[in-house]
Amino acid sequence: MDLTLTAQELRFREDLRAWLASSGLAEWRRLFKTKKTLEERFAHSRAWQKRVYEAGWVGVAWPKQYGGRGATMLEQALLLEEMARAQAPPLANVIGIGLVGPTIIACGTEAQKQRFLPGILSAEEIWCQGFSEPGAGSDLAALRTEARLDGDHFIVNGHKVWTSFGWVADWNALLVRTDPGAPKHKGLTYLLMDMRSPGITVRPLRQMTGESEFAEIFFDNVRVPAENVLGKVNDGWNVAISTLMHERNTLGASLHVNFTRQFHQLVMHARGLTRNGKPATEDPLVRQKLAQCYAEIEIFRLTQMRALTKVNQSGVPGPEGSILKLFWSEYNQRFQQVASEILGPYAQLEEGCADAPGDGEWSYGFLRARGNTIEAGTSEVQRNIVGQMVLGLPKSY
Repeated sequence: MDLTLTAQELRFREDLRAWLASSGLAEWRRLFKTKKTLEERFAHSRAWQKRVYEAGWVGVAWPKQYGGRGATMLEQALLLEEMARAQAPPLANVIGIGLVGPTIIACGTEAQKQRFLPGILSAEEIWCQGFSEPGAGSDLAALRTEARLDGDHFIVNGHKVWTSFGWVADWNALLVRTDPGAPKHKGLTYLLMDMRSPGITVRPLRQMTGESEFAEIFFDNVRVPAENVLGKVNDGWNVAISTLMHERNTLGASLHVNFTRQFHQLVMHARGLTRNGKPATEDPLVRQKLAQCYAEIEIFRLTQMRALTKVNQSGVPGPEGSILKLFWSEYNQRFQQVASEILGPYAQLEEGCADAPGDGEWSYGFLRARGNTIEAGTSEVQRNIVGQMVLGLPKSY
């Protein structure tokens, strides 16, 4: 692992920092904080992505012929880190940019690339990922949503759940069963579905945070053109694995920056609290827990750099992404627990409460972290992947 940036990488970072400084980011950031509803924040993120796209900073690791810069994966990671460090609003089309777009580049026809990739980068077409089902979350290959070929269309019937951005998506990267008689991993097909097609019902799912980031989607005789098969019919499992590997490598790319910022905010809050008549930061137990959090952030950062070095060399994300996903998802739950213990009852105060630290971010963070070890593959699934595909251990049954 080489942590020294090359001259090209340093120039890339300096160019990005210069653009961020001239982009009016402070106003974009201020306006984002004023948005109270999920819908308002999403609309702002969509407008911000268009601004970033017009400046050429979206999908930088994509090939130049498809709207990218042909940048390295390390440069892509640098971009995400700098965006996080500048506290820029999130991009709206994260599923399209990080998951679906790279899969189309790897597995799609030239016609599919020309049709779908520009709209992903510009946020004109928002994507969701139709994988999980009520009976097929951890065991994705057990999915039952079926697609039957009828002439030049597939007829889709079934039910998906926990679909991020399902409530606003224009297109769905949908995994379906096309051969019920084949072994469960062999009879799947990956479809690109227009979410405006007749027969689709979307129902938002309300989370304990009060938001509805996810949705469940019902398909009733939905027609999908056969030309929208990504890859080959009945080879959808291999295409889906490509999507999942991009997902697990993409999700944590800038998290160590966010974790570091939150850590310093927690230390600042702790210094203003007292325990037994002394600042909370003089409590040996508090100091020990904060030190453990700091050490884990650094471990995560270095582990991520090691994984990025390998991806940068091969150009393709591998199963090592499961190590990162497992680490950050479980770390965030531990960190939020530590924050709640240090802040005490103040950690329960929500946005808008006068005494809420960080205007309620700690209450929200604790509740939202519960989903980290489920989304993008449960911790149990990640451990199986690491054991089998990274460590070479026997398959778990």
